[in-house]
Amino acid sequence: MIKNFQELINAAKEQKTMKLAVAAAQDEEVLAAVCNAAKMGIVEPILVGDAVKIKEIASDHSLDVEKYEIIEKKDLNDAARTAVELVSSGKADFVMKGLIDTSILLKAVLDKEIGLRTDSLLSHVMVYKVPSYHKLLFLTDGGMNIAPSLEEKAMIIKNAIKVAKAMGIEKVKVACLAAKEKVSPKMIATVEADKLQEMGKNGEFGSDVLVEGPLAFDLAVSKEAAEVKNFESKVAGDTDILLVPTIEVGNGIGKSLTYMANAESAGIIMGAKAPVVLVSRADSHEAKLNSIALGSVIAAYK
Repeated sequence: MIKNFQELINAAKEQKTMKLAVAAAQDEEVLAAVCNAAKMGIVEPILVGDAVKIKEIASDHSLDVEKYEIIEKKDLNDAARTAVELVSSGKADFVMKGLIDTSILLKAVLDKEIGLRTDSLLSHVMVYKVPSYHKLLFLTDGGMNIAPSLEEKAMIIKNAIKVAKAMGIEKVKVACLAAKEKVSPKMIATVEADKLQEMGKNGEFGSDVLVEGPLAFDLAVSKEAAEVKNFESKVAGDTDILLVPTIEVGNGIGKSLTYMANAESAGIIMGAKAPVVLVSRADSHEAKLNSIALGSVIAAYK
């Protein structure tokens, strides 16, 4: 089981090198992270975008891109479609967002002809290494789905389980978060968490996945809190996946971990035929590198 980001990077180095298609690669921060990942042997990049700008950025920042394939596509829609098509045709293993709006890239990902559409729902999975927690913590979905239905939450869990499995977790523990542990018809999050727990008991998520809910955040991450509240749980204090009820909850928890708890992180979009690396400009260089390594390990696992 991968327990931190150094182990993730090592795992990405040791496996077969995955090919990464970068849509609109003329972004200095993304290009730097991609070149660093390539230098470490994590990926073999295919840079799609404005070739002149890509080479200018590379020259300004002493990045060696001459050895990588560069595909000229100045139009952002064309760059997105080309990068995605490289993956759908088997010429690349996964795709990454460069200097392009997320909506443009996801439109290409969901294109019926050249895209990576599946029967699943696209959802965002963040992976955190919090200094005070004993293993990696997976948070979903604080980046894409605003107020998912029960059915959508089930798909979001399944997407996150695939990430956890790729990271070597054999028995996956999922906490369905809510404001309290008792089911109340006035709080839909508690009702749906309870239903997800029942689905887990019925084997919908696999025999090696344990789903509990509703759980408040403190119970999910602290055995001590569970003991104080006399709450019996096989997940409390040992959670792998935190399923949040709404995007606001996920966004708040995630940013709190980053800015208040000094957590390292990586992010990925799941639910397509291949992982999609989508990083924020505010993300650190390390977070971008971690996300590339995460995408590489998932692509190899899939």
